[in-house]
Amino acid sequence: MTWRAATRDDLDTYYSDEFPDYVDDLPSFITATGPKQYALAFDHPHPVRKDEVPDKDFIRRDTWQTDTAGERQQAEFDGFDDVLDFIQHPARNDPLDGSEFALADPGLLDQPDPRPDAVYYALDNWERPWVLLVDIDAKTIARERAADALPQDTSHRDDEALLEATGILDADPTGYPYAFEDIDQAIEYGFEVRDIFADDFDAEETMVVYSGQGVHVYLLDTDLAHRYDAQSREVLNDLLLESYDIPIDPVVTADRRRVARLPYSLHVDVSRIVQPIESPQFNPRTATPAFLD
Repeated sequence: MTWRAATRDDLDTYYSDEFPDYVDDLPSFITATGPKQYALAFDHPHPVRKDEVPDKDFIRRDTWQTDTAGERQQAEFDGFDDVLDFIQHPARNDPLDGSEFALADPGLLDQPDPRPDAVYYALDNWERPWVLLVDIDAKTIARERAADALPQDTSHRDDEALLEATGILDADPTGYPYAFEDIDQAIEYGFEVRDIFADDFDAEETMVVYSGQGVHVYLLDTDLAHRYDAQSREVLNDLLLESYDIPIDPVVTADRRRVARLPYSLHVDVSRIVQPIESPQFNPRTATPAFLD
């Protein structure tokens, strides 16, 4: 199994031909107007209409216009077809159309219409409490594995030197800051976290999502007592990190402003489809888009 980055043509093909078939499979809380924002990352900065504003390689777009009190007034997307149009052609279908802060019309520029390198949605949600997501990254696992393999103190060594010294950069997939075994370990950790949610929190609605270079684990039950507020999330972080020794990113769990990769979007660095998975034996080969077949 090899990894390779998706090209601009790959992205165009995927979001035009493949991604629309997955829209009906999105989790129920990911709707056109449920998440408070959608966000896109580009491989190259794209100009905005206002001359003095820097070009943008990452944009967030609110799903609702709000009043000064933060109350919803008018939806920016009438349905998910509008979100899909925005993903496929961000500059032509920018929700900020009419504003000088919208992306510049590619028809008036020398550079092409931008394509999203990554598609995200906001964990903060209008229709339900703040979505609880735990992020487990193969890069973190590889870094910790490399540090454990060396007898000397590695705290002052940069990650690349550490990974090179332990052979991880040369292991498949060559040149990436992890090996395939680190991806497999991330997936195993993800299902361990799901079991912890079920056993320690009596969770009934959970989801593990292969993120391309790790996993996202969701706890989707409604916590009536705390609604999984900031304090309860810090307790959860401590539990997973200290009691269970699972290498999560605690910032993702605790930061209300975080965005997450949209399920069924494409992870451009590895050309793999972000998707819910049902087993720790999941094989990333099965997340291959059609343009690689």
